[in-house]
Amino acid sequence: MEDMRIPTCVFSSTAEPAVRDGHALDRFVQIGSLTKVVTGTALVQMAAAGVLALDDPVERWLPAVPRSGITLRHLARHTSGLPRLPPGRLSRRDPYAAFDRPALDRLLPRLAALAVRPPGREEEYSNLGYAVLGAALAAASGTAYEDLVTEYVLRPLDLTEITATPDPNRRLLAPGRAGRPRRPWTMSGAILPAGGLWATPRAAADLVVRLLVERRLGDPAPSWQTAGPLHWHNGAVRHASVFTGATDDGHWVMIHQLNAPPDHTDRTGIALLKEARTPS
Repeated sequence: MEDMRIPTCVFSSTAEPAVRDGHALDRFVQIGSLTKVVTGTALVQMAAAGVLALDDPVERWLPAVPRSGITLRHLARHTSGLPRLPPGRLSRRDPYAAFDRPALDRLLPRLAALAVRPPGREEEYSNLGYAVLGAALAAASGTAYEDLVTEYVLRPLDLTEITATPDPNRRLLAPGRAGRPRRPWTMSGAILPAGGLWATPRAAADLVVRLLVERRLGDPAPSWQTAGPLHWHNGAVRHASVFTGATDDGHWVMIHQLNAPPDHTDRTGIALLKEARTPS
């Protein structure tokens, strides 16, 4: 019978870190689209350092892209008009395994034709857009994606437990049949800047606090989602999901779950945040 345990780890502004059902504070888990926060923050910090400008057209750094009107800011804000996913049939078992850098390079000359609407008008959440953004940042910095996020985000925030390549012996995977770990999605190719990072839960919590509460790198990057006083982001791969958020009054939460439907993780995280803000 399938193991239905939901290993859960919770950090918040009002309680000590808590784990249950086999989760851990110090083992690396996939954080899915929370990676976008790191990518977007790298963009803003590179702009502050004069390496690039937020409104640079994407073709400035990726010359294979035809003139499209898409800027780096559009990519970060999901207003590029690009679709959510790369075109073509994706495997349900491991959807991004074949989406490597050569696959992205083959898409770049027809990027404008892939857009579903003109840039800058409406939000269309796009993993493809963040793959393009990551490639542009790498081109502008002259370094690999993981090197540039280390330089512009992780090192300034004093974070060492966020990486694309965790020690296999420190990874924590969702339990499957008879407790055997489930195979994770392959997120190390072109999709890495959109959702491929791993982190320990304590590092993911520190990321939230240092970016949203302490504001160590200035105002939150445009990659954060907003709802009134709340800045938030979530992330999900096949068997792992995360929700993080912080309000302007300093309350925050980070919840990571294995084997949970992503909407369950989101609802739980939002409920915890509301609870933290409710006067006792």
